[in-house]
Amino acid sequence: MTSTLRYQRVLLKVSGEALMGGRDYGLDTGTCRAIAEDVRDVVGLGVQVCLVIGGGNIFRGVAGAASGMDRSQADYMGMLATVMNALAMQSALEKAGVPTRVQSAIAMAQISEPYIRRRAIRHMEKGRVVIFAAGTGNPFFTTDTAAALRAAEMGCDALLKGTQVDGVYSADPRKNPAAERYTTLTYLDMLARDLAVMDAAAISLARENRLPIIVFNIHEPGAFTAVMKGEGRFTTVMEQERAPE
Repeated sequence: MTSTLRYQRVLLKVSGEALMGGRDYGLDTGTCRAIAEDVRDVVGLGVQVCLVIGGGNIFRGVAGAASGMDRSQADYMGMLATVMNALAMQSALEKAGVPTRVQSAIAMAQISEPYIRRRAIRHMEKGRVVIFAAGTGNPFFTTDTAAALRAAEMGCDALLKGTQVDGVYSADPRKNPAAERYTTLTYLDMLARDLAVMDAAAISLARENRLPIIVFNIHEPGAFTAVMKGEGRFTTVMEQERAPE
């Protein structure tokens, strides 16, 4: 079955806001469950999966710094928010029957493993989903950059960015119905057009490692599975010579 799949090992990046569902703050358990079931279905296809989850539904370091907090302290608080989300997603995945491990870039021995690259790869080889928490472990880096870094370290075939819409648009389609949707883009297109899907550091890191970025709607049931098969609606970001015709 795996011969029909586009990718054999992927990292899924989910924003903290995606976990809110219809709430204004925090976690929506139904949304977590739906995402966990999609991940379960992809793992069932034989794909090795790891995740990075943002923390914006609880605390955003940039927002804290803008309100007068020390930027480093605010970013560490944001990293702790990602750990909370990682534990919530671990619970949802395990209730869906998926064995899961959380690895944190900040040591928290009572609730997670430390981040160890070779151990994480071994977990995935055994069919476990690995959730990378606490970003890179350093302030001034976003969870998008952490996702690109971990995807490169894990030797992933692609970095999937689950968003609120079905790809990359020239503007927010929820606010501008005339926004243009892109099927394929290059990394330089993303940077030059300042398309606010991932930060520049994450895009540059993906480009340096020739890591395709796939942007799709995380809330569309079955969309993750469809992307793995090359179906559905999504945007692919990669070098021009590798972009599909």
